Amino acid sequence: MKKPSLKLVVIAVLVVVCGSAAVWAMTGKSSKPAEKEASKPKASLTVTTTRAQSADWPLTLSANGSIAAWQETVVGSELGGLQLAEVRVNVGDIVKRGQVLARFSNDSVEAQVAQQKAAVEEAKAALSEADANAERARTLVNSGALSGQQTTQYEVAERSAKARLQSAQASLEMQQIRLRQTQVLAPDDGVISSRTATVGSVASQGQELFKLIRQNRLEWRGEVNATDLLQIKVGQAVKLRVTNGVMVDGKVRMIAPTVDPLTRNGLVYVDLPAPGSAQAGMFGTGQFALGRAAALTLPQSAVVMRDGYSYVYQLGKDDKVIQTKVTLGRRVGDRIEVAEGPNGVTTAMTLVEKGAGFLADGDTVRVAPESKPATPLAMK
Repeated sequence: MKKPSLKLVVIAVLVVVCGSAAVWAMTGKSSKPAEKEASKPKASLTVTTTRAQSADWPLTLSANGSIAAWQETVVGSELGGLQLAEVRVNVGDIVKRGQVLARFSNDSVEAQVAQQKAAVEEAKAALSEADANAERARTLVNSGALSGQQTTQYEVAERSAKARLQSAQASLEMQQIRLRQTQVLAPDDGVISSRTATVGSVASQGQELFKLIRQNRLEWRGEVNATDLLQIKVGQAVKLRVTNGVMVDGKVRMIAPTVDPLTRNGLVYVDLPAPGSAQAGMFGTGQFALGRAAALTLPQSAVVMRDGYSYVYQLGKDDKVIQTKVTLGRRVGDRIEVAEGPNGVTTAMTLVEKGAGFLADGDTVRVAPESKPATPLAMK
């Protein structure tokens, strides 16, 4: 067998070497991106982002308090020792001024009225006789038929008869008043808020029978810190949210002239012209309208509460998030005001919105495609 020439061997060796170099070069180049991809931190969560938006929001002051009757009148018994014969109203009934609420048994009072009428007639008859005797004595005084002493006696008897008649008439008027008082009348328009009157019971004088909310008028009494009282003026509008979720419009009627020395709170009295389903005794939170001011706002989902502080997460370099503490302000709908400044939030920042609650400072995230920013909510 003929041996291969040296030239062919050299060529074969060169082909093998070049092929190996090419394979090595291709293998090395393809591994670099893989190594780079492997060295990049893995995203922990897919999130959406948002930016702070400016809005014109109302300035409000919040306070808590209770709803109460503007004035609650106690309707009591003006007579004592009489039995209640009839009760005509119950709790919740709307009544008018002068309406009969209850009636006492009046048989004994009517008898006393009749007796006193007879006493008046008797006094009138006695006065008529005394007048006639005194007139005769005055005509005979100059004739000498009667002495001056006798004439004086007739005149004194006349004056006494007049006094007895006046006394009898006054007693009759008193008994007639007592007869009218056997009917318990509403002192004003309003609604019955309490009833203790019971048919058949014997009431004592001054005993409470009913309570009446005058004119069915309610008010909210808000407790406001002394420093905030200076911002409240009579006539300011108030939005009241009561415990059952009902919203009621009110207006400041009066600010208490004194402040509680223990709590340093003062009462603000707010009229509720149309209370609706709100009732006396309900608890409510009121918002006093103080004006309007610009606000930097974020969706509430972008704000995370941890350890008593509020944070937002700013999207930084390489999709890493930076935890930033923020100061919160007003809330309107699903948006909340945040403080603006060098250490706060700016409109240029890209912030995590959905998914912020699951992040920690320095986490790497994957950003979902941005949706159109929501229109800032403004309260009219």
